[in-house]
Amino acid sequence: MNICSILPGLTKTSCHFALSPEESTSCYHGLFFQDGQRRVDYILTYPVRKSGGGRSSRQSDHSLTENFASRTVGQSKQVQGASTVADVEMGCLGETLNSQEDHKTFRREEFEKNLKEMGLELEKDEEAMIPGLGFVKIHAPWNVLCREAELMKLKMPTRKVYEVKQSSNVMKKISSMVNKVLEPLHPNVEEHHSKNIKHLSHSFSREKQHLFDLSDKDNFFDSKTRSSIVKDSDKFVTNTMREKPGKYFTITQLILVISQQLLYEEWANYSVFYKYQPIGLVRKYFGEKIGLYFAWLGLYTQMLIPASLVGVIVFLYGCATVDDNIPSMEICDPKNNITMCPLCDRVCSYWKLSTACGTARASHLFDNPATVFFSIFMALWAAMFMEHWKRRQMRLNYEWDLTGFEDEEDHPRAEYEFRVMQKSLKKEKKSPQKMEKLTCRDRLPAYMTNIVMMLLMIGVTFAIVFGVILYRISTKAALYMSSSPTTRSHVQLTVKTTAAIINLVVILILDEVYGAVARWLTVLEAPKTEKNFEERLIFKTFILKFVNAFTPIIYIAFFRGRLVGRPGRYLYVFESYRMEECSDGSCLMELCIQLSITMLGKQLIQNNLFEIGIPKLKKLIRYIQSEQGAFQEEERQKKLRRYETDHFLEPFGGLTPEYMEMIIQFGFVTLFVASFPLAPLFALLNNIIEIRLDAKKFVTELRRPVAARAKDIGIWYDILRGVAKVAVIINVSKTKHTDLYV
Repeated sequence: MNICSILPGLTKTSCHFALSPEESTSCYHGLFFQDGQRRVDYILTYPVRKSGGGRSSRQSDHSLTENFASRTVGQSKQVQGASTVADVEMGCLGETLNSQEDHKTFRREEFEKNLKEMGLELEKDEEAMIPGLGFVKIHAPWNVLCREAELMKLKMPTRKVYEVKQSSNVMKKISSMVNKVLEPLHPNVEEHHSKNIKHLSHSFSREKQHLFDLSDKDNFFDSKTRSSIVKDSDKFVTNTMREKPGKYFTITQLILVISQQLLYEEWANYSVFYKYQPIGLVRKYFGEKIGLYFAWLGLYTQMLIPASLVGVIVFLYGCATVDDNIPSMEICDPKNNITMCPLCDRVCSYWKLSTACGTARASHLFDNPATVFFSIFMALWAAMFMEHWKRRQMRLNYEWDLTGFEDEEDHPRAEYEFRVMQKSLKKEKKSPQKMEKLTCRDRLPAYMTNIVMMLLMIGVTFAIVFGVILYRISTKAALYMSSSPTTRSHVQLTVKTTAAIINLVVILILDEVYGAVARWLTVLEAPKTEKNFEERLIFKTFILKFVNAFTPIIYIAFFRGRLVGRPGRYLYVFESYRMEECSDGSCLMELCIQLSITMLGKQLIQNNLFEIGIPKLKKLIRYIQSEQGAFQEEERQKKLRRYETDHFLEPFGGLTPEYMEMIIQFGFVTLFVASFPLAPLFALLNNIIEIRLDAKKFVTELRRPVAARAKDIGIWYDILRGVAKVAVIINVSKTKHTDLYV
């Protein structure tokens, strides 16, 4: 069952569908037409002005006007005169609203008529239990399914079957032994049991129906495919109408029965964190695009296991050799009475190098000869991960019959068509026969705005980093002036920690701001298709968020302590603030603190708490705005239909936020791993929770998204490859600058 919304002003149709009836024959409530035979494949919902039955919205407006006038009858004559004027104005307003509502209704009826002409069957639900909502159920008959499947070139299973054999008996035995060992780690679903028999798939053709396995016509096209077919028909009708249909919006929920119950128990449950994901079932229910995301996330998490083990070994090696570390021993030796210059002017005093003993020993835990090996290992790990994913992706393409699949041609976006129409109107007299399109010259103002705004946003990030530098300098001077010995003894730790927390808060805030700015800039460009729009939006968002997350870290790693000058000729900012040095002669501990707080803070707050809290908060707001509280007690006594209970769920917003947080995490794991060997371990622990958290969100908190086909993860692979290459350069540079053993 699919519920669709057409947002005002857009041609894009966002669709969300719930459980198919073949998966739960006992759950008829809202899954079939009134005849109990035709299944609901798709649902359009639209706003209605009158929630109650029996009277039209026009009568409601007239009643509202009468009530408004009746409340003024008992007042003075002057007030009565004013009420008469107000009555007339209210009537005019009501007529205007009625005219607009009638126009929207006419457009909706025209849209529904066109759907019927496409062969779809519609049924209206005029007795909805939710005030202000109307529902249109859509059923796709067999002939429509066959026609659209042929046009969409859907690959369907034929009668021809073949046996999948191992390359040799030895490999078969090894595979059997591995499967027995890993059996407890597999989810208890049919998709994870190996099948030696596979149906040969071929693009569907109505003329060659005899070649396909049509023994069960009702289930030949599953719910995911049926909804996609109806959605494609709906999109075609929307794009061919001269005027877009009246406002539709969507509600849906994933009811946990059969497939949903399996997903909840074997995938969206924290108690099965140690098991593999049922990727086949995820793809069957959500589609290939979402299935590929979770397959990629699962592989990335698995690959973090060896990286985490090596990182822990490097850390333990540092712990075991800290007492034998010669630089630390020399610093901690009280006989080496070395006096160091003050770290700041006026308030700071000379200090003994032996006071940095604790910092030197702690630095050795992360900065030891093993970190050089670990940097090389992680560079190879990143390359191995990319190749492993390519192999996994090809295997999934084979299993999901995506070999030879080509992306469908996208229709032009409404904004692009509007810009083209504006251009055509301006040049109509000059070249009325010429087909117009947006050229680079037309987009030049948008491109210039993009460049200026991107540079401005990056400049804002640099300015904030500079502001944090001033905070550290001024706070350090203020704390050194304190009369409390305890405060003075913990100045460095206090300044480091608070500055890292400030950076984290700023990063979280700017992430939201930069996301909105990137979308606005992409809209200005007016890309032609949705794919172009998504790719440009992803690229801009990634650049801004990457710079936002890593600029403070890059400053500490490569620039802090190298722009201070020398005794007697220090470098000053604003002629009064002396540039900060590395505390106790090393910036490594501050880099570790900054990395750990930023990485853990983003994962805990932004990736986990926000993902749980924001959907629930939006659900609560939608709950209040819908006025459900007025009939809450009445609803408890009623059994709402499936599509009615889905009203309060959060719409699916795409996979961009999910990919983005993982790509940024991949940067933390690879870029500065030489300074923070425990980063893969923290990423692994986060991802174990992240997989189940995302799964639970998709199953219980979000409306079921339209099943989109895809053969790869798109532009995200190119971004991953770029980050992996940058990681090699940064780790080599970081090792050269900070490691004492090279």
